[in-house]
Amino acid sequence: MPYFDAASSAPLHPVARQALLAALDEGWADPARLYREGRRARLLLDAAREAAAEAVGCRPDELTFTSSGTRAVHSGISGALAGRRRVGRHLVVSAVEHSSVLHAAATHEAQGGTFAEVPVDRAGAVSAAVYGEALREDTALACLQSANHEVGTEQPVAEVAELCRASGVPLLVDAAQSLGWGPVPTGWSLLAASAHKWGGPSGVGLLAVRKGVRFAPQGPADERESGRAAGFENIPAVVAAASSLRAVRAEAAAESVRLRALVDLIRARVPELPDVEVVGDPVRRLPHLVTFSCLYVGGETLLHELDRADFSVSSGSSCTSSTLTPSHVLRAMGVLSEGNVRVSLPAGTTAEDVDRFLRVLPGVVSEVREKLGAPVSGAPSPSPAAATSLVVDSLGKRCPIPVIELAKVIGEVPVGGTVTVLSDDEAARLDIPAWCVMREQEYVGEEPADRGSAYVVRRLS
Repeated sequence: MPYFDAASSAPLHPVARQALLAALDEGWADPARLYREGRRARLLLDAAREAAAEAVGCRPDELTFTSSGTRAVHSGISGALAGRRRVGRHLVVSAVEHSSVLHAAATHEAQGGTFAEVPVDRAGAVSAAVYGEALREDTALACLQSANHEVGTEQPVAEVAELCRASGVPLLVDAAQSLGWGPVPTGWSLLAASAHKWGGPSGVGLLAVRKGVRFAPQGPADERESGRAAGFENIPAVVAAASSLRAVRAEAAAESVRLRALVDLIRARVPELPDVEVVGDPVRRLPHLVTFSCLYVGGETLLHELDRADFSVSSGSSCTSSTLTPSHVLRAMGVLSEGNVRVSLPAGTTAEDVDRFLRVLPGVVSEVREKLGAPVSGAPSPSPAAATSLVVDSLGKRCPIPVIELAKVIGEVPVGGTVTVLSDDEAARLDIPAWCVMREQEYVGEEPADRGSAYVVRRLS
């Protein structure tokens, strides 16, 4: 069964498995002890730290192993903010950061700090100039991911890092998605990553803090990992993480070229389907990841049908979310969220698997649309007895139903007429404007309603 969700968690690399098994026999003792077993464990831990630091591009004594990538992000943000409290309590992040960054920002705000979200363009990238404008005299820390976890867009880290340096603001880079593909551009002050994203074991994160960065670890003091990560080190997992990082980096150049060609094929073929939008930057992107959204398709149903066809993919659609809200990344980009599919190819993915996916996808999308009663693709046909305005009551209905009902009736109003969709589904706030862009209709705006919101669309053609 082809596994196409490496961005969530990559399969365990063979080198990681070998290193893990070997370290279970040699690295079980306390590395802080001076007896033979402890010294052996310390040698393994030190060697892993040196290997990981070389891949990250920092000194070994600047790198800390944590219990996860999320823990690395949280510790990095809280430590840097506390260390620079005298400067101020302002934090800058991009609108498409991983939820771990946004959760840390929300906690900072709840504790009396402030934070600003830098917007992104429709491809999911920040403008370095706009990011620089968000920096203030009281900015204690800036955060920017190296590449987006949902759409693969690479961020202008080097340019933002230079602006941060000129302003005297440290930059924390979340490199979880990109570190396995190569080093992050220089200029960062703190860096966080997660081993299971590159084929290492879960439960291992990396936090690098450059010398000279004011940093005050939060929480109870602990003598391990320079006081930045409390608790006994999981040495076998750490060894496996460092070994696999070195291995995937050695393979990255060739595998990047091969997987980019497969992703290019998906990016070229998927838009041949009616009403499908590929999102994310077409050039500045990770080599193995592509995301697209299918109009008039329920995300959860689509993922289930692809799973029945033996393909494991993920989604940022609200239709697959327990919160019934679309991905904050798709929302920030202003793109269609319904029927959203993220394909992220692990190393070793074959051309045959991708070809079969492209053969299966059209039938799956068509079948899901047919079950939902979606309209046939094309411009709305004129109605001889058209009303100048219509109201569609979609209250209590979830995506993609509000958009489907809008598409069914838009042809019943004349050019210049309006359709008002009543909806209490959060996804409608994103998907109705996105539908208007795809259908070249005018999105007039959102108005308050007794329940939910009223979304007004004017027919232009």
